[in-house]
Amino acid sequence: MKLADENINYWLVFFGKTLFYLTVMLILIYFYHFSHIDGGSFIYNEF
Repeated sequence: MKLADENINYWLVFFGKTLFYLTVMLILIYFYHFSHIDGGSFIYNEF
């Protein structure tokens, strides 16, 4: 039974870390998107 508990604990930690890092990545992409929303560096601004 101890081996099964260790296996469950391993997968819980694995999915917990995966969800944590995915959330951090999505938050960073979200903030990066809104930092460039003014459009000041658009390539065709001069036309």
